[in-house]
Amino acid sequence: MFKRILVALDNSPHSEQIFAQALDLAKAQGSRLLLLHVLTVDESDVPPMPTLPAVDVGSPANVELWESYREQRWLYEQAQLQHLRQLSEQASLQGVAAEFTLNSGDPGRTICALAKTWNADLILMGRRGYTGVAEWIMGSASNYVLHHAPCAVLIVQGKPPEG
Repeated sequence: MFKRILVALDNSPHSEQIFAQALDLAKAQGSRLLLLHVLTVDESDVPPMPTLPAVDVGSPANVELWESYREQRWLYEQAQLQHLRQLSEQASLQGVAAEFTLNSGDPGRTICALAKTWNADLILMGRRGYTGVAEWIMGSASNYVLHHAPCAVLIVQGKPPEG
């Protein structure tokens, strides 16, 4: 019986399927959910960090560029929090207790650490379908979690990216 399910989500369309499966499982088991999004620098829609020239880093133009990035990043984080909040409310409307958190860092390590501190019985997450060299280059949060999780892990297979 799974009473505490940590659900790792990102911005992919596959996350909708992951959330739906987590919600179905939670309703069937009487579980509570912790919805997690781990912010990384390599997300496709995260604002890119500005590249500042080595000379004159403190120039007004560079300070303005950095401030613009910080504002874009803050807005991006707020949008992610709003999305998690909406999913949490959707779960509540269906009778499932849910909370959410937005963390930054390495996805695999962050998922495992949070699963341990939150006392999760199950981690439910997706897999993008990378194999071989693509998996090695892109990294694999799901592979890391499978090998380091403090609890059971359920991987929802995604469709591999085109090309």
